[in-house]
Amino acid sequence: MQDNSYICNMNYDLITILGPTASGKTTFACHLAYHFNSEIISGDSRQVYRSMDIGTGKDLADYIVNGQNVPYHLIDIRDAGEKYNIFEYQHDFHEVYTAIRNRNKIPILCGGSGLYMESVLKGYSLINVPEDKQLRAKYADYDLPELTKILESYKPLHNTTDVDTAQRAIRAIEIEEYKKSRPLEQNEFPPLDSLVIGVDIDRESRRKKISDRLKARLKEGMIEEIQEILNNGVVPDDLIYYGLEYKYVTLYLLHQLTYDEMYSQLEIAIHQFAKRQMTWFRGMEKRGTHIHWINAELSMEEKIAKVNLLININH
Repeated sequence: MQDNSYICNMNYDLITILGPTASGKTTFACHLAYHFNSEIISGDSRQVYRSMDIGTGKDLADYIVNGQNVPYHLIDIRDAGEKYNIFEYQHDFHEVYTAIRNRNKIPILCGGSGLYMESVLKGYSLINVPEDKQLRAKYADYDLPELTKILESYKPLHNTTDVDTAQRAIRAIEIEEYKKSRPLEQNEFPPLDSLVIGVDIDRESRRKKISDRLKARLKEGMIEEIQEILNNGVVPDDLIYYGLEYKYVTLYLLHQLTYDEMYSQLEIAIHQFAKRQMTWFRGMEKRGTHIHWINAELSMEEKIAKVNLLININH
């Protein structure tokens, strides 16, 4: 391990490890945190939820390196079924970030939710929009194409995540309607100077790992995990809202998809999601974030050596 005095003198506020799903970024970040005697802050929008373990790929065993627990944060902080948003994430991130810095450690932000991660790196000024029950009731019976057209009347749709499900589209309409007529509560967080490392995995390797991981998660009990969440009172629409595994497995459990349909559609959706993640990261680069890409196939020692080199160049 590096000593903390070396880390505290580093010319960065934090280290960021990002990459698409199945790129191995969490394992890399945990070994890096062990190396630097540091702590992980999750940059994943779904791992905040308790009980949603297999489907979100928490892989908590990764946080044990050489028999030692690597501290992690912003995982398992909300109940399944709740709606967590980027405004809350900024607040939670900065509370944890400040505490880690006060312990004379360099935080390591790790995840694949590009919008969440960019919001803290760039210090996005965000609005806190409360739930509008009347608006939600008004649009409850609208289908996704109808909601998409309504949302397009407010703004150009650059981010297809807003229209991934009907619930997401209604939330996006809710935000746009709120912005029209009310003063906005805003965050005032400064941008952070981060060494940003991207895990670069080639398309074919990524596709194979995604397919292999999906098979493994189904064997590990992902369907049973989601059934248990439903049994505990979370309504199906709230799980479908989370997308990907929770959307398609829930539809299977509701007998709206066969097993083969669920598997096929979910596999395609995860591949598409990984592609969208890479598109977002490339967009971050265009918006001024310098991402140092490291080949996913390198050994862990080689990856850590490259990070050390980048730190020393800028030290």
